[in-house]
Amino acid sequence: MTETVLVIGSGGREHVLSWKLSKSPKVSQVYVAPGNAGTCQDKKVENADLNVKDFNAVVKFCDDRKVSLVVVGPEDPLAAGIADTLQQHGICCFGPSAAAAQIEASKSFSKKFMERHNIPTARFQTFTCPEAATKHIKSATYKALVIKASGLSAGKGVVVAQNRDQACQAVTDILVNKKYGSAGEEVVVEEFLEGEEVS
Repeated sequence: MTETVLVIGSGGREHVLSWKLSKSPKVSQVYVAPGNAGTCQDKKVENADLNVKDFNAVVKFCDDRKVSLVVVGPEDPLAAGIADTLQQHGICCFGPSAAAAQIEASKSFSKKFMERHNIPTARFQTFTCPEAATKHIKSATYKALVIKASGLSAGKGVVVAQNRDQACQAVTDILVNKKYGSAGEEVVVEEFLEGEEVS
């Protein structure tokens, strides 16, 4: 028996996932929602006009097309609980629950998780108040600072500050000017670590 799979997302990650899934003899059909121009190049892959923010619509789509597995690429729907909703409706989902997705969706959560479990990480503090963050920046003993919007900001919410004034401006941009919207309701001020980045 072959499977029908739905891949959620529209980026290169979802292109590769849908392409690789389509190569399996155990998969008869792959839908990608919303997909992109590259995702529908294989004969077993079809883009789906589906609002992936409407979880009930996703469930209905899966029921109507007998989808047996949903693979979620982007962090946003995972953080919003799409995996939980699908699993509540008996649909298998490759992706973490909303609670587990917080380790990616909230830098504050992940830093506190690492601290709680003695996982080495840069020294840090979290703030929702710009004045408190600025006061910390001015007194921090770190050689250099990194300012991060705590929430998901499409990889754009990080400032490696060259000096304390730039760090304070980053806090203002994030917390006061709402440069990253709701992703910037909290900031992480952390010690800059030199070396190769691994994420």
